[in-house]
Amino acid sequence: MAVTILKGTIVSARSPERLDITENGYLIAENGVITGVFPTLPEQYAGAPVEDWGNALILQSFADLHLHAPQYPMLGMGMDLPLLEWLNTYTFPAEARFADSGYARTVYRQLARELVENGTTRVCMFSSLHTDATLILMEELERAGVTGYVGKVNMDRNGAPGLLQETTEESRRETLRWLGACGDFRLVKPILTPRFTPSCTDELMAFLGGLAAKQDLPVQSHLSENQAEMAWVRELHPDCLQYWETYAKYGLWNDRTLMAHCVWSDQRERAAMKEAGVTVVHCADSNQNLCSGVAPVRTMLKEGLKVALGSDIAGGDHLSMFDVTAAAIRASKARRIMDGWETDFLTVPEGWYLATSAGAAYFGEQPGFAAGNPLHAIVLQDDRLPQSRPLTAAERLERCVYRRQPDAIRAVFSAGRKVYTAG
Repeated sequence: MAVTILKGTIVSARSPERLDITENGYLIAENGVITGVFPTLPEQYAGAPVEDWGNALILQSFADLHLHAPQYPMLGMGMDLPLLEWLNTYTFPAEARFADSGYARTVYRQLARELVENGTTRVCMFSSLHTDATLILMEELERAGVTGYVGKVNMDRNGAPGLLQETTEESRRETLRWLGACGDFRLVKPILTPRFTPSCTDELMAFLGGLAAKQDLPVQSHLSENQAEMAWVRELHPDCLQYWETYAKYGLWNDRTLMAHCVWSDQRERAAMKEAGVTVVHCADSNQNLCSGVAPVRTMLKEGLKVALGSDIAGGDHLSMFDVTAAAIRASKARRIMDGWETDFLTVPEGWYLATSAGAAYFGEQPGFAAGNPLHAIVLQDDRLPQSRPLTAAERLERCVYRRQPDAIRAVFSAGRKVYTAG
């Protein structure tokens, strides 16, 4: 039996309201599965090797539930454009380059490495429409130790014809070819990915809904991100009162569905998400960069919706989920002002919960460092940051959300094994 024992200041988000903190504690896993967090080393582990990280913080690693892998090379570009213009000007030409498998290999290897170095070990990720590049992405994530879901994008209309658009038959055929090649992956699994309603014909959406039911596949897409997008959806689907119904009528709306953004989801749409068990992925950076709006996250949480966080690169301009957490907190403060001070902003423990435990729940895990969860952890040092007085562990975590010293992340564990050690 392989035993991993990490010693340090252990902080996890067992609930949104508070942090579980064990100073000078031991986080223990057997065969990659957590057995518990202990204030002293249990007797049965006496003599087992211990990785003693001193006063370093031992934290949950991140779950990023919405990012576009082929947009990684265009991070920080086109931030002055609204969503639909940004897609046509920057995104579609950037994604078209992934027809070149060599280019895909180079970019995706770098992306996978950077994710791990930033402490992100679980993802739900969009590839491009290219089958071979999608499989390369899955290979590179698995090689780096990242777990989660990757989707080959489907888009048979309103793309860039001749550059980034499939025929319906091509989309169906290539989706089946991709799924047929996914069986050998252990850590990274397929997720059906209609880009968004305007990109998929009714015929393609019906095919994907049937496929989701037949093969029991999860689904990811976008919902109510931008008002111009929503108006476009109403034109394309006059039979649907709201955007969400364009997914529901094709069987793409259930408790394994991820919907990114939901900035403009009203009470009826939110109620439909809660009833179906759909997970909202809040992407605060992207929503502000593309002037889409500020999602009512506090209202969603009060209404009982499942909410997690996504970097949404490259609409979002930060791959680090520390920065994504800070952006979500700031956005909630802006929303509070917009709501006439009637809603509360997210606290740091709440933001941390959304970036870690809430995302991990999509993969069937319990909150925090719960026994039975696979070991996903970050070792983070903050000893070189100046301080005016001794800080509590909660204060140290808060500061690290907003500011980190160079090379703060010293080690990362994913699915029970160490996948990164700082040089």
